[in-house]
Amino acid sequence: MTRTTPSPPHALHLQGIWKIFGEDANSFLQKFGTSPADSDLQKAGLIAAVRDANLDIHRGEIFVIMGLSGSGKSTLVRCMSRLIEPTAGELFFEGQDLLAISEKELTEMRRHKMGMVFQHFALLPHLSVLGNVAFPLEIQGVEKSVRQQRALDMIELVGLSGREDYYPRELSGGQQQRVGIARSLAVEPDIWFLDEPFSALDPLIRREMQDEFLRLQGLLRKTIVFITHDFDEAIRLADRIAIMKDGAIIQIGAPEDLILNPATDYVAEFTRDVSRAKVLSAKTVMRPVTPGESLDETLAHHTKVQDLAHRAVNSDRHMGVTDDDGAIIGAVDNQAVLDVLVGNEPPRTN
Repeated sequence: MTRTTPSPPHALHLQGIWKIFGEDANSFLQKFGTSPADSDLQKAGLIAAVRDANLDIHRGEIFVIMGLSGSGKSTLVRCMSRLIEPTAGELFFEGQDLLAISEKELTEMRRHKMGMVFQHFALLPHLSVLGNVAFPLEIQGVEKSVRQQRALDMIELVGLSGREDYYPRELSGGQQQRVGIARSLAVEPDIWFLDEPFSALDPLIRREMQDEFLRLQGLLRKTIVFITHDFDEAIRLADRIAIMKDGAIIQIGAPEDLILNPATDYVAEFTRDVSRAKVLSAKTVMRPVTPGESLDETLAHHTKVQDLAHRAVNSDRHMGVTDDDGAIIGAVDNQAVLDVLVGNEPPRTN
């Protein structure tokens, strides 16, 4: 009998997840507990790829996992779908215990509820665009006319209408990636795992794919786990970011949280060269509205400083900042914007 836990608002819940590679890893953890020393791991000939990971991923958010090569981010994501079996810990998807279900149940869950896109597109060269996108539905046993219509809808969604009969070799790298995205969406997944999907693309195409990704998320509101090593990409896409080092999650937070309140020197160094204007929002740099103050225009609290900079620095306008309900919660003037642009960012918050 599988255990359940209340699912709202979490799509995915991880508690104490470990992945240790090597012989008798389970026995090792039972002996040393959740805080084994590196020297103990080395002596046992074991490698801890993921160390005591705890996180909740909310429904409908883009959750980005970052870290240098070898930090454990790809291993962690593969543990989330049990492509790699965790050594220890708890893993719940929509309230269902993924570590307690059978292989058959897991296979069905992957086929129907999980979408996956990786850096290498893994398109089937002998199938057309239409055939590739429809393939997972064929595996599910969906009737041909239904799966082809669903595939055509996804091809249109990713902007490849007219290329249904092309083969992968006839497509650019960006187009191939769009096919991979369409294929993963064809099963209408509840959660979408993407492991550095754009890293093999040149910068211009990568930017286009990021735009496309955000457009799709605006339409579909999927729960997304996205791996990248590029902080600019992360801050452009993420609702929240987890930074990993040596298999451990060092800090989780919104991009602004990581910039303004780094938990460790490692996080501070990791984010040091990031443009603050790309990350900090109007809400971060706003001040209280002065009684009787005249505001020339209003802008949403999540507007980034770089997006309001031109209006602010080329005039003496005082702009009102609004919350999600449209109520004014503060004001931004050109001095606040200039302070960010020249490096005088807001103080760290507690």
